[in-house]
Amino acid sequence: MPTPADAILQHLKTQGPATTAALAARLGVSRQATRQQMERLAAGGLVDAETTRGGVGRPRQTWTLTEAGHARFPDTHAQVTVELLDAVRAEFGPEGLDRLIRRREADSARGYAAALSGASTLEARLERLAAVRAAEGYMAEWTPTGDGAYLLIENHCPICAAASACQGFCRSELSIFRDLLAPAQVERIDHILQGARRCAYLVTPNTFAPPI
Repeated sequence: MPTPADAILQHLKTQGPATTAALAARLGVSRQATRQQMERLAAGGLVDAETTRGGVGRPRQTWTLTEAGHARFPDTHAQVTVELLDAVRAEFGPEGLDRLIRRREADSARGYAAALSGASTLEARLERLAAVRAAEGYMAEWTPTGDGAYLLIENHCPICAAASACQGFCRSELSIFRDLLAPAQVERIDHILQGARRCAYLVTPNTFAPPI
């Protein structure tokens, strides 16, 4: 069972910045108890607070994860992966690294296509894709936007170090999502590597019909 501190870190990771009051409501404990938890997490360098004043009453603190807080969520085999990528680039050149990424893309696409096989609606395919990505460590979920489109959200990137070293991984994943969800349109609107707290994809239906 997760500790209160773990629950707070998980909430900030998946939902973004939150006030003490919002976190207290999430935990089902008092604001004072939550504030004490936040002070301990801040002392450990895992969270940081921005204080704002608005109206009457005490200033409001909005909490966010620090770099160390984000690092509590693992980047799978980060150092080894980066070293292997550097070795492939040195041994076989950029073209060899591109071939490696294309091979990984093809393998991943086949696996995802099998997982989505039989899903007859866009919603069903998003549900299955998010489940597979969540199992791979991406903290993935999907939600309607309210205007007929959908968001596919990944709150964590378990290969962030590798993607930072070679952004071909990010291009590959976007290409896979577009193929899997076609003819719906897929655009990345948030990107961890560009400073966002998550990766998010806007999925816009276009007379959706699943591939045969």
